[in-house]
Amino acid sequence: MSEADLAQDYQEFFQENVSSIAAYHYSKRGFRPFQELHFKDSGMETRELGLSRIRITPIITGTWQAGKSMWVGVEDAETIQAIRAAFDAGITTVDTAEVYGQGHSERIVAEALGDVRQQAVYLTKVFANHLKYEQVIEACDRSLKNLQTNYIDLYQIHWASGAFGSEIVPIAETMRALTDLKQQGKIRAIGVSNFSRVQLEEAAQHGRIDSLQPAYSLFWRSVEKDAVPYCIANQISILAYSPLAQGLLTGKFSADHQFDPADNRAKNKLFQGENFVRAQEALAKLRPIADRYETSLANLSLAWLIAQPQTQAITGVRHAEQSIANATAADVKLSPEDLAEISAIGQIVTDPLDDNPVMWNW
Repeated sequence: MSEADLAQDYQEFFQENVSSIAAYHYSKRGFRPFQELHFKDSGMETRELGLSRIRITPIITGTWQAGKSMWVGVEDAETIQAIRAAFDAGITTVDTAEVYGQGHSERIVAEALGDVRQQAVYLTKVFANHLKYEQVIEACDRSLKNLQTNYIDLYQIHWASGAFGSEIVPIAETMRALTDLKQQGKIRAIGVSNFSRVQLEEAAQHGRIDSLQPAYSLFWRSVEKDAVPYCIANQISILAYSPLAQGLLTGKFSADHQFDPADNRAKNKLFQGENFVRAQEALAKLRPIADRYETSLANLSLAWLIAQPQTQAITGVRHAEQSIANATAADVKLSPEDLAEISAIGQIVTDPLDDNPVMWNW
């Protein structure tokens, strides 16, 4: 039995709310009994990741900020506390990537969750410049080292080859590497990020894809017209990043707010010109609905998103308070009528947008 198989067994026990078991620990000498492990009953529902048997939470901790690159004012100690607070609040799934600070984000995740690794679900990604066979293998080994783990639950292609001027690599070659890693037990499932439906269909010809990670929120919904129907038909989980439109859906940004030029949000299309004006109009219409549910605009938006078919929300955090607040979004259950009304309000922002799926003017 591989470490990944053992983790699956742990998760199944966890789902049955077992508070403690006599567990076995994998070592080079085989399996040996060790101390009783205590499993935290988070109280948060979990869902299957694609067809993988891996259980993930509907709210997922995102760690782009943890890498610090393209962000300002991020402190490691606060990030570690935020990731751990999310876990303690029931968000046991965490998403990272090798490119976030060149491995720094992965190392921060390991520092935050290393002692509860068996209860956590790690998602990470290989970048577009590492998609040749040997590059994928080497990148995975680096991520395993950064994360201080023997397996990665979900390993994703971050961007398709050719993105950001990277070399074009046949998807068959990349998928062969990922499939080999899966067979070796180094990864448990394969996913893609920022893929169009056409790219997703092509990748799926070479192996099972269990997830798609697109930019997706109430204010950014191009994926609904492209890949979502395919994902639903093929039981591919949707892991939405920027589910709060990089904070816009919190309602905390005034019309005169200016981002530091080093902050990637300075190039977010939704914070610019008429898009931002329309967003403020939509937020004004959403506030009475949030008040009716006695929740925040942020949690209303997250609740709407995770109510969409097969959709989970990856929420970035800087502070523990944000993590705790994000976790409560899973408790907001919207009526069908309110889901439809919220969706229509979001179209105030989305209908005038073009079909470009990239949210930034990079």
